[in-house]
Amino acid sequence: MDPAALIEDNRRMLSDRMTRRSILWPTEILPTPLRIALRRKLLARHELGKAHRAALLVLAHPKTGNTWLRTMLTRFYLQKHGLPSDFTLKSDELNRLHASIPRFFFSNGYYSYERVVAEALAGPRPDPVLTAKPALFIARHPCDLAVSWYFQFTRRISAGKRELIQAELPHPIGIEGLEMWDFVMNEDVGLANMIRFLNGWNERLALVPNSHRTSYEEMRADPARVLGRVLDLLGEPHDEAQLRDAVEFGAFDNLQKLEDERRFRHGGMQKDAKGDPNARKVRRGKVGGYRDYFTAEQVAEMEAMVEARLHSDFGYRPAQFQKLASN
Repeated sequence: MDPAALIEDNRRMLSDRMTRRSILWPTEILPTPLRIALRRKLLARHELGKAHRAALLVLAHPKTGNTWLRTMLTRFYLQKHGLPSDFTLKSDELNRLHASIPRFFFSNGYYSYERVVAEALAGPRPDPVLTAKPALFIARHPCDLAVSWYFQFTRRISAGKRELIQAELPHPIGIEGLEMWDFVMNEDVGLANMIRFLNGWNERLALVPNSHRTSYEEMRADPARVLGRVLDLLGEPHDEAQLRDAVEFGAFDNLQKLEDERRFRHGGMQKDAKGDPNARKVRRGKVGGYRDYFTAEQVAEMEAMVEARLHSDFGYRPAQFQKLASN
């Protein structure tokens, strides 16, 4: 049977999470080049299918508040429909619990198979199904992002996902004993890569008819306002009490508590940090926290790179960012 047809058959019976596993598990035994090629192809088709079925596309680099936003959305819908509400589910799983809950799709649209979404939205031949949907981009200061990505890439990311990312790097990077500064200064995975990610989406969003923007910093400053905007994009009526409940559930301290208690069903939240606070999914959440990890000279070098390379639209140039970081 054609692999794409098999995925479609699986989709009707399985959740998106299980369909993904049905791709990963059988391919694990394949030789590395074949495994990478086949996974990239099949996961790209799966990714595009998920985007087609979603009511809202959320585009963000890992460690940009994705889990936080998804947790608040999950809490909102589970509470609204009187369903168990102490865990985070994928959007299609919510929809399976209650058909009126819309599907929302999270992707970075940048690494490996996820790039198919960016190409479908703003490539040479835009996909009319996707371009008709609202698309929300979440930005984060690239220096904070580079630090959080270091911890994610070296401590939490699955071996399979890291393998797919590494396969596209000009010079694959070893993670054993890798120092944070060396990672951040690596052109392929570090700060320069975070800046390319942001600049690339800045250009693409100009081509997406129904695109919207927010930021991690805005979510930290006023999460209820951002959640309300997202629900508006989903066409979902809501009131202040519902927003307040979802925001309180998604508060940093509560998420850390729930992660410690392993009360989330989402696999990425279940991974054991083994006593390492930097291996947590919910780690610090501090705006401008990158300055805590480096010398004054290193911070100056990082900020000079941002000044020179990042588009000013984001407001992350050092002078622009000072006010945000002080909040």
